[in-house]
Amino acid sequence: MQQERPDKERHKDAADRHEETAVLKFTSTDQRYPDKRSADERRTDFDEIYAPFSLEQGEAQAERCSQCGVPFCQSGCPLHNDIPDWLMLVAEGRLEEAYERSSATSAMPEVCGRICPQDRLCEGACVIEQSGHGAVTIGSVETFITETAWKNGWVKPIRPARKTGLSVGIIGSGPAGLSAAERLAQHGHEVTIYERQDRAGGLLIYGIPNFKLDKSVVERRTKRLEEGGVVFKLNFEVGKDASLTELRSRHDAVYVAAGAYAARALTCPGGGGRGLVPALDYLTASNKAGFGDESGQGGRLNASGKRVLVIGGGDTAMDCVRTAIRQGADSVACLYRRDRVNMPGSAREVVHAEEEGAMFDWLSAPAAILGDAETASGVRIQKMTLGAPDASGRRRPVAMAGQEEDRAADMVIAALGFEPEHFPQTLGAEGLELNPRGAIRVTDRSRTSLPGVYAGGDAVRGASLVVWAVKDGLDAADTIHADLMAGARKAQAQPIAEPAE
Repeated sequence: MQQERPDKERHKDAADRHEETAVLKFTSTDQRYPDKRSADERRTDFDEIYAPFSLEQGEAQAERCSQCGVPFCQSGCPLHNDIPDWLMLVAEGRLEEAYERSSATSAMPEVCGRICPQDRLCEGACVIEQSGHGAVTIGSVETFITETAWKNGWVKPIRPARKTGLSVGIIGSGPAGLSAAERLAQHGHEVTIYERQDRAGGLLIYGIPNFKLDKSVVERRTKRLEEGGVVFKLNFEVGKDASLTELRSRHDAVYVAAGAYAARALTCPGGGGRGLVPALDYLTASNKAGFGDESGQGGRLNASGKRVLVIGGGDTAMDCVRTAIRQGADSVACLYRRDRVNMPGSAREVVHAEEEGAMFDWLSAPAAILGDAETASGVRIQKMTLGAPDASGRRRPVAMAGQEEDRAADMVIAALGFEPEHFPQTLGAEGLELNPRGAIRVTDRSRTSLPGVYAGGDAVRGASLVVWAVKDGLDAADTIHADLMAGARKAQAQPIAEPAE
């Protein structure tokens, strides 16, 4: 247990200390992240790289919050978490209250605390960060709060006040689907999740490596949902085992949280060859190996003893780079067409990868994949320079004439991001409208063109962040609940027809 003294005594001491020292505490207490394992140790396993905060470390870091009048950290969080409030509660030693406040706006705070790019969200918006003192390490404190809650039994079972008798089907068990399921179960609805993989969790299980998110963290969440009455139908692919139309007949509402799994293709010569390894195939095989599945232990999808080139600059590319290192690759390099400043992924992840031995070729784009249709033997690299900003606000990469080089490799991984699948076809959903980007079109509040069908997460946004999927799942659940209850009230208000004479 974290507390060694009675709660009231401990809380009073912490509150007194906080009141006496909170003003400008960030000027005397340095920014601190949890202790990080050495790079040499990290390379040998897939364990998480950070140790949890101790009680003293968590409280000290929370005390650095200036409790500013305009909490930009909160506006920088897609969930609009009450960050200053739960930081204050941690600083005062009121950890159970901090957990209640943290979990009120997020279905999986310990997941977001681990894998959100806080440097681009809440911590990047922190007023203390702007003042040059280093942001409060918000994500680490968020993880500390919820891990403490799990250890102390503060994470309560789902026990709705009443059962509605209404049923909701959810397609996909990633963060959007799991978040929606939790909120809907809390509202008292019967929830069934349809997942095409053999384990629940979506990208949280098979797309994100263990060293960033230990699978036990996800599994205890799905177990809690099961104990709360949520039914998981695994190895069930909507569109093959049942169409969306059939699910609509089984349930009062359906939420599509199927993610975005169609890999963006390389357009250079050789980019369509079977020798090129798709990032998600690679990461899935590695994660399955972590569960003891022999399909990920060796062969084409294992980097052991190989010279590896990863193409891409997002977080998925960093996951591939760091996975290859742990699998025992002879060398690992990442090719990205822009420079370090303009890369889309987390800067913190790049630092981790460099510490572990990865090399980065900035301003380098694939001009061709070398080899034949079955085997990739390397990459012809086109050197780039940066021109004017494009629509994303980042400077556009421009090829430098005559500056190419060939780089040999035994394994080339394409990590260029993902797009939604063609859902009207894959789900058997005639009439489901798509937006110009090929994702599902939603009108207001997660509603699609089909009555009783809702959508969110990457299926609507395209490939995005886990925290946005969590928000979409919670928002959709509230919309579904409101619509279902309005429909139930309307049905109850209908007059009973008199029997014909």
